[in-house]
This record gives sequence, structure tokens and C-alpha cells, in this order.
Amino acid sequence: MSTGSADSPATLYGPVSVVLGSAALLAAVFAGFVGIAIPLLFGSLAVTFALLGLGRGLNRGQCALGLATGSLSVLYPIFLVAALST
Repeated sequence: MSTGSADSPATLYGPVSVVLGSAALLAAVFAGFVGIAIPLLFGSLAVTFALLGLGRGLNRGQCALGLATGSLSVLYPIFLVAALST
């Protein structure tokens, strides 16, 4: 049961979160080359869009995938820095 119309801009929350989450996860894997700012920024945007999409009830599968990849890409550089600083 969706709460928005099919032509609403909210239908893009799922695909945008998947694309940002995938780009953030790829950047997190290469964090040594690109730094940790890009994965943190893209990952937090992916999580935000995924939560907005889950709240609206549109594209739940894509939003869940965007939430998973975005949260992994935010947590991976943080754990990497913590592990290397000891």
C-alpha cells in the first residue's frame, strides 16, 4: 500500500539511495586512494534517502538495499581508521 502517487518525486528515493549507496561502497573500498570524505558523504545521503523512501512506503526493496549499502559505506571507513590508529 503506497501513500504517494506514482508520479511523485518521492518514487525516486529508492533508486537514488541505491546509486548513492553503491558509489559510496565502491569509494569506501578504495578509501586509501580517494579518502574517507566521499564514502561518508555519499553513504549518509544514501541512508537519508532510504529512510525517507521507507517512510513513504515506496520502492521498499530498493530503499532497503540503499540503506544497507549506505550504512556499510559509512561504517567501513570508521572501523578502518579505528583499526589502523591503534
